[in-house]
Amino acid sequence: MGRLQEKVAIVAGAGTRGEGVGNGKAAAVQFAREGARVLCVDIDQEAADITRDMIREEGGQAETCAADVVSAADCQAVIQRCLQHFGRVDVLHNNVGRSLGGDVVDASEEDWVQAFDVNVKAMFLMCKYAIPRMIEGGGGSIVNISSTAAVRPLPGVAYTASKGAVNHLTLHIARRYARHNIRCNCIMPGYIDTPLVQPAWQDQRVRDINLRQVPMGRFGSPWEVAKVAAFLASDDASYVTGTIIPVDGGLILHI
Repeated sequence: MGRLQEKVAIVAGAGTRGEGVGNGKAAAVQFAREGARVLCVDIDQEAADITRDMIREEGGQAETCAADVVSAADCQAVIQRCLQHFGRVDVLHNNVGRSLGGDVVDASEEDWVQAFDVNVKAMFLMCKYAIPRMIEGGGGSIVNISSTAAVRPLPGVAYTASKGAVNHLTLHIARRYARHNIRCNCIMPGYIDTPLVQPAWQDQRVRDINLRQVPMGRFGSPWEVAKVAAFLASDDASYVTGTIIPVDGGLILHI
């Protein structure tokens, strides 16, 4: 396809827990299929290696970097590793996130802090250190993964609040750095069939309740999220910035 030919992409959260393909792995593989050289970043080195190997088996180019992106030092190291391997940073895909339950009264302070650290601080730090390198290279594209929970609050106050913050972080970056030819967009996945959520859907009652909320009548695939991310990362979206795109089968339309 070649939409990302000659581009260098960092995918934070490129590994998948357990068997199968999650959103981060799908994005990394899709970027490589479209011509990008990909740095697969994950806190789990083995998980990152599996994604790298999948890309290489298909003839793509990929390297790995183990990092905890809640750490500023690790985020700086990711950017340096990307520059060492590929010489530039064109695309940053922020996929790291964590779901935590509990309403306002029930959630602990630790849950709140952890949700904002993993879901928001990690994106802030990766953007903080990637943006100067993008400016040096003449521009770039940032794609942040949020959730429909940002605009359709579900149980889990820390999760929904932190995903709302991701949306507004995206808008801030888009407005502030457009002058440097840096675009920043956000994807809000709905119910996506990934290894992370499959255990919950083994309960037929939970599965049916979730499925009834989706107007299209099915769950999404990680590849459907990845293909939207690849579009936003590519020059096909060269005049697209500050958008918040649901990939949810109409979930946010459900009342």
